[in-house]
Amino acid sequence: MKLLNYMFIAIGILCAGIGMIGILVPVLPTTPFLILASVCFVKGSHKFDKWFKGTKLYRNYAEDFVNDRSMTLARKVKLMAISDFMLLIPFIKIDNFYLRMFIIAVVITKYWYFIFKIKTKPE
Repeated sequence: MKLLNYMFIAIGILCAGIGMIGILVPVLPTTPFLILASVCFVKGSHKFDKWFKGTKLYRNYAEDFVNDRSMTLARKVKLMAISDFMLLIPFIKIDNFYLRMFIIAVVITKYWYFIFKIKTKPE
C-alpha cells in the first residue's frame, strides 16, 4: 500500500510540474494537470494534499473548478482557444474524412461541455 501512495505522490508532483510549465507555455493546459495532481495527492498523502491546496498555484488555477465546477469566462475562452488550435493542426494535416469528422465531433462536444456543464463565474 505504501508503494501505491508513493506512486500517487510522484504522479502528483509530475502533474503539478507540467501544470506549472503550462502557465508559461500556452500549448499545455494548466488546469487539467493541476486537478489531476490534486486527485493524486488526495489518494497519496494527506500532507501533500494539504500543502498543494495551500499553494497559490492551486488557488489561482484549479480551486474554483474543483470546489463548484466553475471557471471565469476568461479562463474558459483561453482553454477553448488553446484546445481549438491544438485540434486544428491535425484537422489540417490529416487527409482522412472520418478522422476529420471525429475531430469536429470532439470540438462540438467540448463546446457543449464548456457552455452547459461548467458554470461561468464572475471575475
